[in-house]
Amino acid sequence: MASILNLHALNKKKVVFIMGATGTGKTRLSVDLATHFSAEIINSDKIQVYKGLDIVTNKISDLDRQGVAHHLLGEVDPKADFTARDFCLHALKSIDYIVRSEKVPIVVGGSNTYLEALVEEHFFQFKDKYDCCFLWVDVMLPVLNSFVSKRVDEMVHAGLVKEVRGMFVPRADYTRGIHRAIGVPELDKYFRADTMVEVDDKSKEVLLQSAIEEIKSNTRKLVVNQLAKIQRLRNERGWHMHHINVTPIFEKCGDAANFEWEKVVLRPSLEIVSKFLGGE
Repeated sequence: MASILNLHALNKKKVVFIMGATGTGKTRLSVDLATHFSAEIINSDKIQVYKGLDIVTNKISDLDRQGVAHHLLGEVDPKADFTARDFCLHALKSIDYIVRSEKVPIVVGGSNTYLEALVEEHFFQFKDKYDCCFLWVDVMLPVLNSFVSKRVDEMVHAGLVKEVRGMFVPRADYTRGIHRAIGVPELDKYFRADTMVEVDDKSKEVLLQSAIEEIKSNTRKLVVNQLAKIQRLRNERGWHMHHINVTPIFEKCGDAANFEWEKVVLRPSLEIVSKFLGGE
């Protein structure tokens, strides 16, 4: 019986998952791993699947992709209601394509509801077909909260408001499609006021700053929710996760931060994935 089980395990295809809250460095690690191994990346962020709003959704640039193929990134109609089931069907298709190309699928993103549906839904029989390696990229909450708030400021400086204004629709449904993205509904009051001549510039500026603070607050709430889901998947679903503490990188800058990334994050991750792919 044991030999049959071992043979079944050897016949399973390998899939690497990179999990973590927003802003923890999942994207960077996915590209680093994909350039070391023959791999392609599947996005599992439920907002980054949509076309458009590249600043708001913080999509990786073409340059930073380093030639690595990405799937389900900026491909879906912004108005579509892309469900967890839709994700599973598309992700399975991409995984099958990548495996048949004799490459390693790396699934990366912060939408843990999507990942849970993919791995746990009996309909997809994922566990029967695939062997999983879960990397959890983590940062201490106070450090991460500070970072995501600063990142919102950087996104505003990069043109977030102008980008959202370009797709603003009065009375939009903020429960569907790309309009759900943090950074879109928060600016609704400001955009509506900005078209009213009776609202003075000072009041408009107050509304804008209030919207930016709300974006920061909602991003921090997202982080807490993401961490809670990851911990539930580990504790209740029994997912074996390799926990990687990325906090030291956020406490440094420049070359020192890059050196720390190599030592604390990349090397251990390469070792974990190498053993996983080798069947050890």
